[in-house]
Amino acid sequence: MERMKQRLKVSYRALATLDEVLAIPSPTRIERDASIQRFEYTFETVWKTAKQYLLDYEGLDIGSPKGVIRSSLSVGLFDDVEAALALEMVDDRNLSVHTYNEALAEMIFGRLFKYAVLMKKWLDEVNKRIG
Repeated sequence: MERMKQRLKVSYRALATLDEVLAIPSPTRIERDASIQRFEYTFETVWKTAKQYLLDYEGLDIGSPKGVIRSSLSVGLFDDVEAALALEMVDDRNLSVHTYNEALAEMIFGRLFKYAVLMKKWLDEVNKRIG
């Protein structure tokens, strides 16, 4: 229970750093790239928080981000549309970590706002369930 609360706390803090940089009105390329970096580490903390929730509260031991997303759908943390967006988010995270080009950075940056909203909803749903 304490580990779960700690993971939530870290995830909300990471999400706050993403929200902070996304609030910049006309970001430079450096700020855009910083946003993508913050997205990457925020996503890591959020999916691992969901993984911990699934293990501790649902008895599901899942090892991959996509598996955690599918399991989150099966236990009602996501609906079908949110799960599809979350799977897209994993793909974008993988692309941003392993490759870099300007067009890809722009494309991913354009999606970060909806990803931030989705990650907050995911965390809020977990937080609500653990009381």
